[in-house]
Amino acid sequence: MSGQTVPADFSGHMLDLDEDEDLEVFSKNTSLADGSPMPNSPSSMVNQYRLEEDEEEEQQQDADTKDIFITVDKPESHVTAIETFIMYRVLTKTTRSEFDSSEYEVRRRYQDFLWLRSRLEENHPTLIVHPLPEKFVMKGMVERFNDDFIETRRKALHRFLNKISEHPILSYSQHFKVFLTAQELTSHKKQGPGFLSRMGETVRAVANSVRGLRNRPEEFTLMQEYVEDFSNKICSVDKVTQRIIKEQREYLDELKQYGPTYTQWAGSEEDLAEPLKGVARCMEGCSQETEEQIQHLSEVLVPALHEYVLCAETLKAVMRRRDNIQAEFEAKNEALASRKPENQEALQEEVDGLADRVELANNALKGDWSRWQKGMRTDLKSAFISTAEKNVDYYEKCLAVWESFLLSQRVEPSEQRDGEDVS
Repeated sequence: MSGQTVPADFSGHMLDLDEDEDLEVFSKNTSLADGSPMPNSPSSMVNQYRLEEDEEEEQQQDADTKDIFITVDKPESHVTAIETFIMYRVLTKTTRSEFDSSEYEVRRRYQDFLWLRSRLEENHPTLIVHPLPEKFVMKGMVERFNDDFIETRRKALHRFLNKISEHPILSYSQHFKVFLTAQELTSHKKQGPGFLSRMGETVRAVANSVRGLRNRPEEFTLMQEYVEDFSNKICSVDKVTQRIIKEQREYLDELKQYGPTYTQWAGSEEDLAEPLKGVARCMEGCSQETEEQIQHLSEVLVPALHEYVLCAETLKAVMRRRDNIQAEFEAKNEALASRKPENQEALQEEVDGLADRVELANNALKGDWSRWQKGMRTDLKSAFISTAEKNVDYYEKCLAVWESFLLSQRVEPSEQRDGEDVS
């Protein structure tokens, strides 16, 4: 049955998601507690810092010539008799000679992105393929999705494809090219490894993991220890951030109820009416600034933290695949040593092939490791700086609101003398 296509008007919040908390959390506040002399305005300091960072990034982008540009946008909800899903437009512009055209426009759903990522991992098991956002469990069949959920996913899918396009090896994958150019993927999906082949790979991987490694190179042991430590830290920061932001949302709700109470009080207290109304206006102003801060942090810090929580899991999977490749080589090599010389020829060829595979896997991971670390540090540093800048801006504006109230309540000396004379 053909599906019905409707414009993606996501104004209705009809989708109940267990993971909404993950999509709508915000960062814990950071503070500047440095003893060095401060410039006239804290915001001028962070703006100058950001300007220097932007200039460095632009210089880096100029040095690395980009020849493929991808945009994920224009989500549309599709409704069929059995499912409701979102399709996104994927627009590609490129100057690469292996493409027949300079511009392509296709529509893809989330499952198509999953297909691409699985193919990349199958063909490059020890390269670090950027993670996709999780596949959330939908409760019930609905015609519209939560608009925040859709926008969050769209940004993550856009980032995924652009991370792939920047990769020196993955960006030249035939599967990546097909994903960007083919109008339909059904025929291409059928060309992948069959169920029995995938099952065989899984069984071998389990057997290798049970057997374990005899001698993992020290550099990969250190790498694995780093990944475990990074995973623990980023997961901890992500969870604490979510908890703090939940409290910030509760604070905002209380603040919105707080102001009207002062306004009502002013109606029954004539002599205090002006100060009470002033406090109410301060509450309203701080509420607006808090809401803007939450929105900003939800679009900058939270996605960066959660993205690298997923990256940590990706790294663990890559390390396991590398270990499995080595374990398979070690098992075959031991089997070869136990055979009689006249029965070794066929197995020797297999062992030689596995030795080459181990070397390729190790070299691929070592090369991708430094590239991933550099990207991770750039991404997180940018998110932290942006968060600090917004926090300074937020506290400056709230401070200005309350200073304005104090100025309005300041009693001039002449007014004070007039009051004393009347008394």
